[in-house]
Amino acid sequence: MSNGNIYEIYIFSNMKFKKGTYTMGIEIEKKFTVKELPLDLDTYPCHIIEQGYLNTSPAVRVRREDDHYYMTYKGSAPAEEGGIGKVEYNMPLDAESYAHLVKKCDGNLIKKTRYLLPLNEDAFDSEYLLKNSQFKSALGNGDIKIELDVFKAPFDGRQLAAVEFPSEEAAKAYHPASWFNEDVTGDYHYSNSYMSTEEL
Repeated sequence: MSNGNIYEIYIFSNMKFKKGTYTMGIEIEKKFTVKELPLDLDTYPCHIIEQGYLNTSPAVRVRREDDHYYMTYKGSAPAEEGGIGKVEYNMPLDAESYAHLVKKCDGNLIKKTRYLLPLNEDAFDSEYLLKNSQFKSALGNGDIKIELDVFKAPFDGRQLAAVEFPSEEAAKAYHPASWFNEDVTGDYHYSNSYMSTEEL
């Protein structure tokens, strides 16, 4: 994968369950390349992220997001047959633990700014929203956003993004924004774990 303008849209489940100090969820994601970035990108809120991978399949990642630190395990296979959602576990870390573990990561350390953008207004048909009033309420409250990642060295010029949704059904019903291009869901070349293994 080149270092050109590459974007990635993930659709995640918000079904999360506490189990001790761990958080478990089903990550439902769809990915797209896109045509262009919003012109007013700097007007949106953002997070500063750094992450590395201790393993890529299954993915075991440590991440710093602003002043928060955690380790994530992501399953390699879909959680249900025919679906795209994958099991994910998160465990909080402190700054010292993160600093120790990130030194042990293989490959490229990934640094990026994540911008939080509102979901496109034409994301769902009106009939779908009428049948799913709770989901419509979540949309109205702005709970579902596009997460656009802009990478720093060694991936200058590369951009990826994420959108959170509550179910496989919502992912299938979603209409991509006009500035998206190709649907690359399931292509591992567009994953952060793959980026960590790239020879640059």
